Amino acid sequence: MDAKDILGLPKTAFPSVQEKKPRAPKEPQRKPDGVSREVYALTGGVGMAPLMPTIEASHLKRRPAVEKEKIAWQWLPFTSSARTDNLQLYHWVRVVNGAPPTGDYHFAKYNKKADVLKYTDEEYEKYLTDPAWSREETDKLFELCERFDLRFIVIVDRFPTDRSMEDLKSRYYSVTRALLIARARSFDEVAGNPLVKETFNAAHETERKRALSALLSQTKQQERKDAEILAEAKRIMETRAASKHTEEAGALAHFDNVDGVSPLSNTHPSSTATLPAAAVNNSIPASLRMLRVYLRTQALDQMVQAASASAGLRVIKRVDQTLQDLGVNLKPKVPTKAVCVEHLELRNEILTLLNLQKQLQNKEAEVSANRENSFTEAPSTPKRANRDVDRPFVPDTVGFAGERAGKRDHKRKTTGRFIDAPPSPPQSKRPRNASALRRFSSYSSLEDETNQVEAAAGVTEK
Repeated sequence: MDAKDILGLPKTAFPSVQEKKPRAPKEPQRKPDGVSREVYALTGGVGMAPLMPTIEASHLKRRPAVEKEKIAWQWLPFTSSARTDNLQLYHWVRVVNGAPPTGDYHFAKYNKKADVLKYTDEEYEKYLTDPAWSREETDKLFELCERFDLRFIVIVDRFPTDRSMEDLKSRYYSVTRALLIARARSFDEVAGNPLVKETFNAAHETERKRALSALLSQTKQQERKDAEILAEAKRIMETRAASKHTEEAGALAHFDNVDGVSPLSNTHPSSTATLPAAAVNNSIPASLRMLRVYLRTQALDQMVQAASASAGLRVIKRVDQTLQDLGVNLKPKVPTKAVCVEHLELRNEILTLLNLQKQLQNKEAEVSANRENSFTEAPSTPKRANRDVDRPFVPDTVGFAGERAGKRDHKRKTTGRFIDAPPSPPQSKRPRNASALRRFSSYSSLEDETNQVEAAAGVTEK
């Protein structure tokens, strides 16, 4: 008895080893060149862009298959909205796939009409009466203006009476201007209209045409002569401009020599000079002179900049600060000619004062530097060894108390010597120079020799 009998299973033989179906051998896939190993491991070679184009070159030259349009030209009728008589004309039309074009005539958009005003009998009697023009002539003029869209060359040809083009234009524009002003509720409402803003001047128009006719009727010789005259006029203008520029440069140089002092120069002005009014007028820039009409404050600003051009930004700020300390405005409130001249003079005097102060500081610094240099070169205290170099030998003698007489007398007279001499100032306040030290050294050596001689004479007498 086995397990099958216990479980009641049929006694059929089961294969101990199930037969496995043979699998087709996998073809080894080689990693394509140019692809990294990591990318190939992630993608497995699937979905990658081909390395070579897969479309044949012959396919690229083929044109895409598009439905061909059937184009034909047909002789078809048309009407234009620019005409009011509904005239029907014919022209050749490009028809695509048998569908003719629809819509208005293509050139109807260029039909522009002039807006010609119309007046009533009451308006004519109230605003438009003119003794030189009758009502019939005015009506005919406005009718032709509306018909020919203000083409006055055609209107003059069609006008029944003998009127010039300037007369027709003057009458039309004067009537239109009067109607616009009369129909407006206020003048400001039509003030921007060109017909109201600019009135027609018949005399100016006649002169313009005469000048144009004279210009167009010139001969070659007259044109050559006019060109020579224009060239000569241009040369004269250039010469005048150059001379003006030279005069302005000379005036500025004279102004700098009189009122300006360079901080590095050693010359000092003998007296405070004032800027003449002519120099101020000449220092006005040429760009403003050519305008002939300009603001004096603008000219003042440019002249101040020109006068302060040589000074630095610090000096200009100090000048402005000095003006504020004096209670003077940086720009005159009432810039008359006299005020501007005085303002420029004050600025120049302040600039001169600052330059002089700077020169004074430079000179004081040089003097102090020279004193320090001379003090460092001279010895601080004269040494005794230096004083005894050329002194003759004198034997020392002993007094009654066992002291040397010369030394005792020297001690006695030393105090008096220093009492008679004036006290010297401290070193930091007034440094000694070399000549003073030399005089002091020679005086001390001479006094010592005198003391020794006197002491020797006293011993001899005793």
